[in-house]
Amino acid sequence: MMPHCAIGVDVIVGHPGETEEYFKETVAFLYELDISYLHVLPIPNGIIPGPWRYSRVVPVAVRNERNKILRNLSYQKMQYFTRQQEGQTRKVLLEGHVKTEMMEGYTDNYIKITTPYRAEWVTQLIDWKL
Repeated sequence: MMPHCAIGVDVIVGHPGETEEYFKETVAFLYELDISYLHVLPIPNGIIPGPWRYSRVVPVAVRNERNKILRNLSYQKMQYFTRQQEGQTRKVLLEGHVKTEMMEGYTDNYIKITTPYRAEWVTQLIDWKL
């Protein structure tokens, strides 16, 4: 077991033939999984793979709403994962931005960090207390 490890899952939403019931089952399943975040991929218009070409197409508005629901679940899961890591010190690689006074990066277990710009931290691995 690696409780500090962020685990993400790719999820396709709005696949032809995806019913409301199937979608609700997917949400319930993903909610129960011990994962840190979701990468939600809505099926784009006009791209219907192979044998599903003749299945019922999910309307764009429904795909967009389902996409929003799953992104919200992803946000909640990442917030929960981040809270579990509080108090730990992790390595973070920070990148500076010329156009802003902030810099950001990710810890070694994929927690996003945003902090005021410090030139000496650009592209350096920094120990960061969460």
